[in-house]
Amino acid sequence: MRGNDKEVQGGMFSYVTLEQRVPENHPLRAVRALADAVLSGMSASFEALYSKVGRPSVPPERLLRALLLQVFYSVRSERMLMEQLDYNLLFRWFVGMEMDEPVWNHAVFSKNRDRLLNQELAQQFFARVKVQATGLMSDEHFTVDGTLIEAWASHKSFRRKDDDSGPAAGNDFHGEERSNDTHESRTDPDARLYKKSYGKESRLSYLGHALVENRNGLIAGAMATQADGYAERDAALLLVDELMRQGSKRRITLGADKAYDTADFVSTVRELGAVPHVTQNNKNRRSAIDQRTTRHPGYAISLSKRWLVEKPFGWMKQIGGLRKIKLRGLERVEWLFVFTCAAFNLLRIPKLRQNCA
Repeated sequence: MRGNDKEVQGGMFSYVTLEQRVPENHPLRAVRALADAVLSGMSASFEALYSKVGRPSVPPERLLRALLLQVFYSVRSERMLMEQLDYNLLFRWFVGMEMDEPVWNHAVFSKNRDRLLNQELAQQFFARVKVQATGLMSDEHFTVDGTLIEAWASHKSFRRKDDDSGPAAGNDFHGEERSNDTHESRTDPDARLYKKSYGKESRLSYLGHALVENRNGLIAGAMATQADGYAERDAALLLVDELMRQGSKRRITLGADKAYDTADFVSTVRELGAVPHVTQNNKNRRSAIDQRTTRHPGYAISLSKRWLVEKPFGWMKQIGGLRKIKLRGLERVEWLFVFTCAAFNLLRIPKLRQNCA
């Protein structure tokens, strides 16, 4: 018998909780458990950021869980995130809100988010997520690479540093020779005009760097820098040095592409106690990697695993919203990049645990 669509009366009460509405096998359940374990260990750090008096603000744990949802579901703005929180019961459950609890104003949410935008907190969150991946990550074999992150600034804002003319002066820049030495963006001074490969157009950009372990492709280290020709190699050395400082007892291998095949990079990696498994760049030049490295079977294995570093970059740009970042300034860009890397690990860890079970 056909049901009647017109005689529907809205119920005043609900006897089903949010916990009951979310299926037991929903993927976010495992992610929520991991996120809660990470955030509970950061309570002392959160306490130091807030005053003891005044009106209560948005709880930092809820704020970070909401930002995780923004990354997971490609929500493009805080305004749309608040709209989703208003009617999406799954989002309410993940953040920790009651079914009839009013959502925050998007401007208030952004203001409270800015309190957490610092590299120390992002790296602490990332490190605690790594602890949750104990047993899933290799402690011997790694791959490093960098990716271009387009800045939230237009070419018209990239003007001469000594130009004091009005805002309309930057409209016509065709035929003008421009470089980072003489020009800078008026809207994002930390952004640099850069292109990562020949034949591509230059864009105002940052560089994101990731150190990925070769067993399951989890991110073991992350940072962002200004875009220039030396940043990728310098960041790779910093990430390897940080990894060695964490007490790695084994001699690690470091895979990388041809851009890292320079004598100073290879020698510095060896001084740090790692084995450089860099792809040889011997086109019209002599490679810094010789048969001392290439004769070992592990070198070929490292090269075959180098694609693993492209998976998180692809996910962060297509899903995580880092193709064109909406924050300005290197400090904020690095915070969001490291936080998005932690979000990638949070999604991968439950799946890997399930496969290993």
